[in-house]
Amino acid sequence: MFLTRSEYDRGVNTFSPEGRLFQVEYAIEAIKLGSTAIGIQTSEGVVLAVEKRITSPLMEPTTIEKIVEIDKHIGCAVSGLMADSRTMVDRARVEAQNHWFTYDEKMSVESVAQAVSNLAIQFGDSDDDGNAMSRPFGVAILFAGIDEKGPQLFHMDPSGTYVQYDAKAIGSGSEGAQQSLQEAYNKSMTLKSAMKAALTILKQVMEEKLSSTNVEVAAVTPDQPFHMYSKEQVEDVIKEIA
Repeated sequence: MFLTRSEYDRGVNTFSPEGRLFQVEYAIEAIKLGSTAIGIQTSEGVVLAVEKRITSPLMEPTTIEKIVEIDKHIGCAVSGLMADSRTMVDRARVEAQNHWFTYDEKMSVESVAQAVSNLAIQFGDSDDDGNAMSRPFGVAILFAGIDEKGPQLFHMDPSGTYVQYDAKAIGSGSEGAQQSLQEAYNKSMTLKSAMKAALTILKQVMEEKLSSTNVEVAAVTPDQPFHMYSKEQVEDVIKEIA
């Protein structure tokens, strides 16, 4: 007789008889409570667009950081527990800098995703080195960057799995957004049309009215490395899609 689900979800490293790790599945569910983030890869570069949830008019919107720079050629968007994301972003930045100092070349986007995935899976480690984690990280990350292979977009979840995508949505509105991305995406998209598509889809899945205050947009292109779009630039695109 199998034990009930609750007996198997207490230990972070305990498989259920069906071969599932419930703690990891719960962490993936936690991301569905986070704000929506969208990444789209085009031949011209990669666009990241995220929703910023402003829960009080007294909040300072600029302090909510959902898109951050990893290196000049790589940025990332996060959804889920923001405190967890900082640890992972710090690891990504250190790995990118170490690679630069050691090999005198920019780290590839996939290598950065792999380095962070190695950290994400450490919830299974023993306590020998004093770095044991009590639970998986409750955060999903979209890595966007440009390396010798061109523009690339990788998605990583709490199980430590990373996969390359042409377009990917994470967060609370991810299911509807992913469906819309499948319909809207094509290989010949320009960076501008990708930005429009990302904001149009965010507009559909967000509860609040879309504005330059509650969304953040960034891009990585060969000409311009990682750069955030200003409020004015975002506002211009929002006017075009309205």
